[in-house]
Amino acid sequence: MKDIKVLGPGCKRCQTTEDMVKAAAGELGLDVSVEKVTDYAEIAKYGIVSTPGIVIDGKVVHAGGLPKEDDLKRWLNA
Repeated sequence: MKDIKVLGPGCKRCQTTEDMVKAAAGELGLDVSVEKVTDYAEIAKYGIVSTPGIVIDGKVVHAGGLPKEDDLKRWLNA
């Protein structure tokens, strides 16, 4: 199971990113755990200054703006 964190204050882009992660994982048939992280101190620990951010299994793979669907699927399959 992949551990995924979506980092952001809860804005519309952050919610959309979370929905995109869940949809992509579903399309790929992957078993994932998606956690929304809204605490600024916790977000800062990952070195993210622009949200939304995506962390997969402890590794930051995206920061700032909505991810591209192709990139998201590639990160999930890695």
